[in-house]
Amino acid sequence: MKDITQLTEGWRLRHGEELLDARVPGCVHSDLLAAGVIPDPFVGRNETEVAWVGRRGWTYTTHLAHDSAHERTHLVFDGLDTAARIALAGEPVGATRNMHRRYRFDVTGRTGELEVRFASAYDEAAAVRAVTGERPNVYPEPSQYVRKMACAFGWDWGPTLVTAGIWRGVRLEHWSTARVAEVRPLVTVDGSTGRVEVRVDVERTARGEGRPLHVRARVRGAGADAGTDAGAEAVVTGDEVVLRLEVPDVRLWWPRGYGDQPLYDLEVALADGDGPLDTWHRRIGFRTVELDRSADANGTGFTLVVNGVRVFARGVNWIPDDALPSRVTPERYRARLTQAADANVDLVRVWGGGIYEDDAFYDVCDELGLMVWQDFLFACSAYPEEQPLRGEVEAEARDNVVRLMPHPSLVLWNGNNENLWGFRDWGWEPELAGDSWGEGYYLGLLPRVVAELDPTRPYAAGSPWSGSWDHHPNDPAHGTHHSWEVWNRRDYAEYRANVPRFVAEFGWQAPPALATLHRALPGERLAPDSPGMLHHQKAEDGNGKLDRGVARHFPLPAGDFDRWHYLTQLVQARAVAAGIEHWRAHWPVCAGTVVWQLNDCWPVTSWSAIDGDGRPKPLHHELRRVYADRLLALLPGGPGAGPTLAVINQSAEPWHASVTLRRLTADGTAVHRAALDAAVAPRSVVRVPVPEAAAPGEGSAKEFLVADADGLRAVHFPVPDKDFAYVPPRFDVAVEPVPGRGDRVDVVVSAHTPVRDLLLQADRLGPAAAADRGPQTLLPGEVTRIRLTGCGTPDAAAVRAALFCVDVV
Repeated sequence: MKDITQLTEGWRLRHGEELLDARVPGCVHSDLLAAGVIPDPFVGRNETEVAWVGRRGWTYTTHLAHDSAHERTHLVFDGLDTAARIALAGEPVGATRNMHRRYRFDVTGRTGELEVRFASAYDEAAAVRAVTGERPNVYPEPSQYVRKMACAFGWDWGPTLVTAGIWRGVRLEHWSTARVAEVRPLVTVDGSTGRVEVRVDVERTARGEGRPLHVRARVRGAGADAGTDAGAEAVVTGDEVVLRLEVPDVRLWWPRGYGDQPLYDLEVALADGDGPLDTWHRRIGFRTVELDRSADANGTGFTLVVNGVRVFARGVNWIPDDALPSRVTPERYRARLTQAADANVDLVRVWGGGIYEDDAFYDVCDELGLMVWQDFLFACSAYPEEQPLRGEVEAEARDNVVRLMPHPSLVLWNGNNENLWGFRDWGWEPELAGDSWGEGYYLGLLPRVVAELDPTRPYAAGSPWSGSWDHHPNDPAHGTHHSWEVWNRRDYAEYRANVPRFVAEFGWQAPPALATLHRALPGERLAPDSPGMLHHQKAEDGNGKLDRGVARHFPLPAGDFDRWHYLTQLVQARAVAAGIEHWRAHWPVCAGTVVWQLNDCWPVTSWSAIDGDGRPKPLHHELRRVYADRLLALLPGGPGAGPTLAVINQSAEPWHASVTLRRLTADGTAVHRAALDAAVAPRSVVRVPVPEAAAPGEGSAKEFLVADADGLRAVHFPVPDKDFAYVPPRFDVAVEPVPGRGDRVDVVVSAHTPVRDLLLQADRLGPAAAADRGPQTLLPGEVTRIRLTGCGTPDAAAVRAALFCVDVV
């Protein structure tokens, strides 16, 4: 049987004349940080002080000793970042130039000092650029010339920390006769019968050539499916075999909110007449997935269809969760993805400027019912199609398609991020003057690889992409659309100006939680333009866009950082909600929204819903509301038209909603009440014009509208907050312990006036404190209870100081 020796201990990093202890998996930055050689690059402006790390070469060493009776010994690296030369006892073993691939080298009978010498990624990029020539890039760094995490070179939300190191696992595999080289399970469903076509590649030693081998595949259920047990076996004398299994009465894997996520164990065993040789194991799920791109009266659709059910995708974009990605543990993946699920997200797009995540990421998505849209790793650049890159791109694609295809959560392969759009709109075409730029990857190589290796899943050439050059790549009427004009230049109300078929990116910035800022900028007197705040704002004119976004709705607070912080976070939540409410109300024309972005890779002002320390912003709580199965929304009408009530039901059950409409004066006095009954079928939307008598007058600064049904609320104010005649908000605050739970208290807020967008910034009460809800609007006489954890029992005065609301008087 194959033996495995993990090589995680005894590594050293050469730093000048010193040998520092090194952690594997890890990277140079984390090892230098642990040794006290560099300061924490996430704190203050230390990022600039460690820039030298990425511009020099580094060497990792360990002593490799093994005494195996097996015929072969392979040295296996699951990830080397990036351009490396490997030597054993002074003799070359191999070389690599791709962070995103696995590598395997034969070291049979060899021992001694193992060295992994990394060149600077800048030097590798320069060498490739000298061969391929220049290509345009949105950012000034050379990410398009090296197969490495592009955002390591900096992005408009991320630091420039150009890493190097053994960033994923490394091991010795000792084996004899034969081993399982590759397994590709093609999982389909025919009625209630699951079908698994298992393609197995075998590698043999010289002694194993031509020897009959026994290959067995077995699918077994767990939990409610524990009785499931199906198998198939064959004798193989060559290097590959196909086994076909039929699994009766399978339960389907569904996205969260549509059903359960049953997972089955698939095991492949290899043996000969002398006994077992090798095994391979993964979890699979039975489901079908299609992408409906049919043309219709509104353009060209882009709708995911899972198990025959059309899905409005409630999505978020995912970036690497740490700028030093080797630090992300399975526990951290689970925590972050659970936060996504808690916000009623059902789709996570793994963005093309990052990495193919660890299997632990996809395992959690399988369990939580989070569909995964996986980009191939190309973003915001023109990529040469010549060697040496072309061969690396194909090898990388093949490696990762095979690695990830067992996961039922994976529903879509996507060719790139914004490169087709960039070619058309960003001035690349004349600059390229006929040079290759990646089109051959997105429209040729990658779809060919997916069709060959993983034909059970759809492939899209890019995001955005209209489906062909017959339409503009970012045409909202065709395929996927990225909506960035609104954040960059307009008010968020402009999200309501059109109905794209699928909004794959849109978003609004806000700063991180105050506790995150205090940790990242110790001792700094915080201000929007203080040195640390500006350093941790990477977007072009980011603060200007934040201020203009606030100023369209509120008086811009001068010299009041706490108020500015609250308003920028509030505007972010409102902006994203405005888009989602509008686009969900137009299902099935619009079939999904993917918010930019779920997470951060360091403490920064960005578009994220969860900041770099893992603290939710108000946007995270607002996503929970607007991505819920059932949603009420009041959509403003155009000039001369009143608001529309949208009753949105994405659940599997009908919703008979009895909606109460109230037109109120600024002090909360009801001047008109009306009732509307809406019968909403499953997975559908009803839009009803608000009766004229219930709607505030167009442009009214003294009246607003509230809609309530089944514990849900929507509000409509006809004018921006700065123009509305708010009365001073008045409310009482009490703190009540939760019986039997000393770590939890209820903050009870009783309103005497309308209180709009009341928010408890819990981290002001302690860095571990958290509240269970975000902004909420109360009417006079209403009481809300906010569950508070992580800070003991604070007094009411401290809690009141952490409460914010709209206060424009």
